[in-house]
Amino acid sequence: MLLGFQFQSPGPILFEAGPLVIRWYGFLIASAVLIGVTLSQWLAKRRHVNPELIGDLAIWLVIAAIPCARLYYVIFQWQEYAQRPEDIIAIWKGGIAIHGAIIGGIIAALIFARINKISVWQLGDLVVPSLALGQAIGRWGNFFNSEAFGAPTNLPWKLYIPINNRPVEYLSAEYFHPTFLYESAWNIMVFILLISLFLWGLKQSNRLPVGTLSLVYLIAYSCGRIWIEGLRTDSLMLGPLRVAQVISLVMISVGILGLVWLYRLKKPLPDVVSPQ
Repeated sequence: MLLGFQFQSPGPILFEAGPLVIRWYGFLIASAVLIGVTLSQWLAKRRHVNPELIGDLAIWLVIAAIPCARLYYVIFQWQEYAQRPEDIIAIWKGGIAIHGAIIGGIIAALIFARINKISVWQLGDLVVPSLALGQAIGRWGNFFNSEAFGAPTNLPWKLYIPINNRPVEYLSAEYFHPTFLYESAWNIMVFILLISLFLWGLKQSNRLPVGTLSLVYLIAYSCGRIWIEGLRTDSLMLGPLRVAQVISLVMISVGILGLVWLYRLKKPLPDVVSPQ
């Protein structure tokens, strides 16, 4: 329910009929995958890449990314899941980490690219706009689950969190930063940036070097994630460090070094095959 700028989740269940239960979280993830595959196939045609490869790659990515996203989350929340191991596979209750999905997706893409003798950076350029859009859609799953919110706030766009979902230290607070909304909006802007660069590159006599979009995604997404993660109350921690911020800094560094490699040294990025 949306009251002015005050958000409140209507609950995690989209549809329920007897034993059949469809949750918003799963529905949004499935929708993001379907939309992303369709978009990436359209982009592949524009770059003269067989769009059927994207359909095949999507299967690899889903098989690798979702379990890795869950495993990543469970590892950093092991003290919690050790008490109730039956919930480790209960992904429909929420609890996946996008950085885990990215790591799993990269591994799957490297293997897929090697087998199919295609540049992994080329695949990355075709996938990252869909990834950004999919993240924008998927973040709303956090809204319906009343999770992944920020610190208490009295801002006009505050998010109401039921008492059962509040951190112990904030039981008396009712409204929190809607960090799901911040990241969703940020990812939409990243998507627009990537699509604009893609279309601009098609019009140039010298196309964007292969890998440019992938590197821009690493930088653009990570810059927003560092800021947004600092507002959250449920960050995965490694000692005193927020894991997502550390990984984001690494991704930004990789992105900057990659762009320097492409545009200053004017060399193709290291790849499993020639980007040509």
